[in-house]
Amino acid sequence: MTGVLFLGLFVALGLAVAKQPLGIDLTVTGAFQGLWRGTFGNLTKIVSDLLGLVLPAAAVAGLLVGAILAWYRGLRREALIVVRVLVVYGAARLTSWLGKPIFVRERPRAYAEFSYPSGHVVAIASTALAATLLCRWLAPALTRRVAVGSGLLTVLVALTRLVLGVHWLSDTVGAVLGVLGVGLLAAAVVRLLPGPVPERRSLPL
Repeated sequence: MTGVLFLGLFVALGLAVAKQPLGIDLTVTGAFQGLWRGTFGNLTKIVSDLLGLVLPAAAVAGLLVGAILAWYRGLRREALIVVRVLVVYGAARLTSWLGKPIFVRERPRAYAEFSYPSGHVVAIASTALAATLLCRWLAPALTRRVAVGSGLLTVLVALTRLVLGVHWLSDTVGAVLGVLGVGLLAAAVVRLLPGPVPERRSLPL
């Protein structure tokens, strides 16, 4: 199963970098050395927090409201799909909350909490996965666009974390691997995967 593969890669990478950074980690961190200071760093932090913290929180709030409204209007199928998507999102977010104390990796510079995986990247990647699943079931025509767009946002958040010097490159890669691993497994459990989207009348509830 794809989810198991991604989860295995996440754990393997975490174990490999827990004690010391990879060569590519040192190279990338060195390339961004000191950019977090000054105006550019302040602007980067704003972008990082908006996309990596505020946007995911707003998306979850929107999904909760949408599920409640859909249920109230009698759209039980749509409401239950949104609830399942929220379950997948919540499971994927656990990647960061559980991973950090397990791998206990130090940051590139003095900063709160542990480093692996990046919490900001986990948050936006979880949002990207949730948005893609939601479109797959409720707006299939938009799935590819949403997947590409949210994927680019994930890359952008990862880049901001590197510019700010608070994460190694492998922290951001591990975040995506963890989200895909846990998220796809959760999606399979709540029957959002696998296979083609069934007709509305035949969707299991």
